[in-house]
Amino acid sequence: MNNFTHLNQLVLTTLSKCNNLNNLKQLQSFLTVIGHSQTQFYAFKLVRFCILNLFNLSYARYIFNHLHHRNIYLFTAMVSAYSYDPGHHFSAFELYRHMVRQECPKPNHFIFPHVLKNCHNTKLVHTQIVKSGFSHYPVVQTALVDSYSRCLSDISCARQVFDEMSERNVVSWTAMINGYAKVGEVGNAIALFDKMPERDVPSWNAVIAGCTQNGLFKEAISLFRHMVLVAQTKPNQVTVVCALTACGHTGMLQLGKWIHGYMYRNYLGYDSFLSNSLVDMYGKCGSLREAQMVFDMTSTKSLTSWNSMINCFALHGHSERAIYIFEEMTKHGDAVRPDEVTFVGLLNACTHGGLVEKGRFYFDMMTRVYGIEPQIEHYGCLIDTLGRAGKFKEAMEVVREMKIEPDEVVWGSLLNGCKVYGNADLAEYVIKKLIEIDPRNGGYGIMLANLYGGLGKWDEAGKVRKMLKDDNAYKTPGCSWIEVDSEVCQFYSVDKTHPKSEEIYKMLENLMLVVI
Repeated sequence: MNNFTHLNQLVLTTLSKCNNLNNLKQLQSFLTVIGHSQTQFYAFKLVRFCILNLFNLSYARYIFNHLHHRNIYLFTAMVSAYSYDPGHHFSAFELYRHMVRQECPKPNHFIFPHVLKNCHNTKLVHTQIVKSGFSHYPVVQTALVDSYSRCLSDISCARQVFDEMSERNVVSWTAMINGYAKVGEVGNAIALFDKMPERDVPSWNAVIAGCTQNGLFKEAISLFRHMVLVAQTKPNQVTVVCALTACGHTGMLQLGKWIHGYMYRNYLGYDSFLSNSLVDMYGKCGSLREAQMVFDMTSTKSLTSWNSMINCFALHGHSERAIYIFEEMTKHGDAVRPDEVTFVGLLNACTHGGLVEKGRFYFDMMTRVYGIEPQIEHYGCLIDTLGRAGKFKEAMEVVREMKIEPDEVVWGSLLNGCKVYGNADLAEYVIKKLIEIDPRNGGYGIMLANLYGGLGKWDEAGKVRKMLKDDNAYKTPGCSWIEVDSEVCQFYSVDKTHPKSEEIYKMLENLMLVVI
């Protein structure tokens, strides 16, 4: 056994026994004493150990900076470490740029995926990839597709790279599907997914999550069913969370319960991530008992867990229960500190319960005790609470003191109170504000015309209706849905596109005859 082989074994054995930075420094000192502090093989081992085992990026960079010569593997190790650390994304690109400028060492195809991982200069890096001759490497092309669609939202560039790929694997297909989903082109995402030669769980997750994030909940559920029942692909936690979200938004309680059972039967685990999704799903479907049961069974409750439970009770008008959950949460001290989402749920609870003074108290607590700057949602809740109680003077004071421009939700909340208490003057002012925000929303114009009609101002009502006709203003149709045989049916006002619309309207006519 020669001396180098013996030294290699000694260094690797010593590294395997290192428990802290002092141990590593002792090994580093030993290498310096025997004249191997600049040997790149050992330097690489030290840097990698520092990153992967000690999670000490700063000392890894210290070792890196004190090397006279650095090969591409050392640069790749450092760039990779920076790219995976949320606080050092820019450092990854800066280090790569330094390497390119000094023209030594030359890049290889392994470094580019790490550079592109959180890059905001994708086109610049793409140009350098082409110059370096690595533009036809599948791993580099896949990284480019992902980077273009994620950082620049330039989906056309991503698709061009994807179309030019000589060989595509499931990762590159999934990257492109993710790209389409992120920019809202779900139709293209589904069309591409349908063409995939092979699919794995991440590819299913990409298209299901894309549908869920863009509000296509029925499509998400349909894909989930196809994945489990037809493709017989076992979903993971990400899939289940997306499916539960879709169930919550569509009110598909029975499917949500089936997924809950599937989780237990297939040992998908029961962590905070999944329990939060279950609480949210049961809460939105109105099954508060089941939501509370899942919440109570969660051993380690995160802030999201508490927020989900507060919002469940607030959504269904159980104001006192929502407040009780909040008070229980505050007993944990700084371990679980309320955030802006917590107070949206809490203020919503006060709104639905008509708890004006408590609403003011919690709004003040949010800013004074927790230092949370009120957002439009918080103002909307407080104004809604005051409006429902007929306290229009106080509500308008809040509007005037807002640091944010009031939106449709704020004015809409105030308008609801005006309708209840018959405050026509303020209602007229509020409707005009709503029309300023969205002139083409015919619903606001119709409300104003009806208000004028109720006040006997027929000329003004006629002018508003003429304006609506001239501007081709639209009115958002009412929508309702019902779950029948594990399928969700949606119905829009004056809509006859449903395949059984003729039977539905006939049944409706029969029901009306019975009532008469």
